[in-house]
This record gives sequence, C-alpha cells and structure tokens, in this order.
Amino acid sequence: MADNSEVTKEFILNNLDDEPVLLGAQDKFVKLIEEGMNVSINAVGTSIKITGDSDTASQVIKILRNMLDLIHQGVKLHSNDFVSAMNMSKNGTLNYFKDLYDQVLIRDNKGNAVRVKNFGQRQYVQAVSKNDIVFGIGPAGTGKTYLAVVMAVAALKKHEVDKIILTRPAVEAGESLGFLPGDLREKVDPYLRPIYDALFAILGTDHTNRLMERGIIEIAPLAYMRGRTLDSAFVILDEAQNATNAQMKMFLTRLGFGSKMIVNGDISQIDLPRHASSGLVQAPKILSHVTHIQFVRFNSEDVVRHPVVAKIINAYESYEDKNNK
Repeated sequence: MADNSEVTKEFILNNLDDEPVLLGAQDKFVKLIEEGMNVSINAVGTSIKITGDSDTASQVIKILRNMLDLIHQGVKLHSNDFVSAMNMSKNGTLNYFKDLYDQVLIRDNKGNAVRVKNFGQRQYVQAVSKNDIVFGIGPAGTGKTYLAVVMAVAALKKHEVDKIILTRPAVEAGESLGFLPGDLREKVDPYLRPIYDALFAILGTDHTNRLMERGIIEIAPLAYMRGRTLDSAFVILDEAQNATNAQMKMFLTRLGFGSKMIVNGDISQIDLPRHASSGLVQAPKILSHVTHIQFVRFNSEDVVRHPVVAKIINAYESYEDKNNK
C-alpha cells in the first residue's frame, strides 16, 4: 500500500538565473503547480522544496526538470505549458511531454513559436494533415478554435490554399440577431469574436484586416455558405453544435477541390431550440465510416486553461450524469 503521508522533497537548480524563468513572474507558475498538484512549494535561491504526498512531490520534481530542459532549449514557458505537463503527469505520460515541442506549427504575431500542448491537440493536428474534413468535438479551453486558425494560416502561408473561410451559426442562448443594433456585420461580429482573437494573435490586427479587405480571409455566418462551392480554401466551422442537421449537410457539401474543412464544437453547450437536433451530435453517427473524414474528441484532460476550468467541466459532467440517471 502506497505511503501518502506528507513529505518534503528538494529540487536544486545549478544556475540561479534559471529560478525566475522556471517559477514565473511573481511565482505565477508556482501558484499553478500548487493548485493543480495539491502541494506547497517554497523556493529560496537555487533550492525549491515541494511538500505533499511522496508520489505527487516526485511528480512535481519531474515536471520542474522537464520545464528546465525546455528553458535550456530556448523554449519560452507559459502557464498552459505547466497545465499540460500536470495533466500528462497525472495520466502517466509525462515521459512524452518534451516530444510535443519538436514541431513548430507557426510563429505568432510576436514571433513566439506555436506548438501543440498535449496529445489531444497533436492527434487533432495530425488528423487535419491526413484528412479532408476533421471534426474537433470537446469542451471549451481545449484550443480547438485557436489551433484550427493556426493550421489555416500556416496552409495559406505555404500556398496550399488561396483563402481562409471562417464561419459559425448565428445562434446564441437567449439572444436574437434582429434585436441587436447595427448592420449585419456589426450584429454578427460579437459572435465571431473568438475567431477574430485567434487571427489577431497570429497575424496581428492590421495584417488580418488587410487580408479581409482583399477577400483572402472571409468571416461570415453559416447561412452565407449556402449555394457555394469552396475550392482551394481552408474552411472552419466553429460552434458547430449550434448547426442543425440540414445546416451541417449543407456546409459539408460545400467542400471543393484542394480544400480542407474543420468542424469544431462542444455538444454540452447546444443553444438550438429544443425541437431542433444538433448536426454535430448526428454527424459521427452518419459519417463515421466515410473515408477522408476523422473525428477527434477532446475531454477535460485536454483543457489548457487554468486548472480550475477542468475541474468545472468535470463537476458539470458529474452533475449532469447523476441527473440523467
């Protein structure tokens, strides 16, 4: 039987200069680890002491060692790197953590390398490279929208496609477009904000706006896809849980030659009227045996936001499971 009594283990840095980089500004990475791993950390100089149960303290030391190796490789650490490492540690896959940093998908507007953050994301990226249509199904915070935009921009820069088309259903809980102020774009833009945020982070605001003015990047409601054939385009449908079966069929059949499609959504956040069924729920049942289409499912372990987000998702899923039973 494992000994879960509280112990203190020490991790020694060889270089004092590594300490502020490893622990983060104002020890922000320390706070993440303490909350995510249920330990307490005391860092003084080159000594980092971890107090918690023996197994967990050892896991934290392995996480710190992995992060230190990445620092020495020139990787700039962010909070989501630590979240990913903690999740992989809990899943017993931490030995493969550094493998995620072998491939740079693109460099963002600030020159920072964009990489996958966990195996769920790596599976997603690999699926997109090998298939014409990929569905990313899972909770918020798993990076689906951001990664989809990253891959679209990368394909555009490599001249693999001529344009990027980003769309989502204009359906939201308790709101109606007709009652919102402004013209159509002003009505729809707030619903497309996550897509804009991803584009601005990767390309910058000015470059994104120039590409939109030239029609190389198009952002529009799903209804605007009807009747079109989308050739040589990278097409992303976001919030796809709010597309009906008819809309999903309409969208998927827009696929043209030399194009790729990504369909992202979270089936736990469907805002359609009760009488309408979600096309994202039905699609795996209908298309699971169709070639060149792959479904990638994310779960709370793939969340790369603050650790409490995964706990919130698990709590809601547990509550809903109990109610359904």
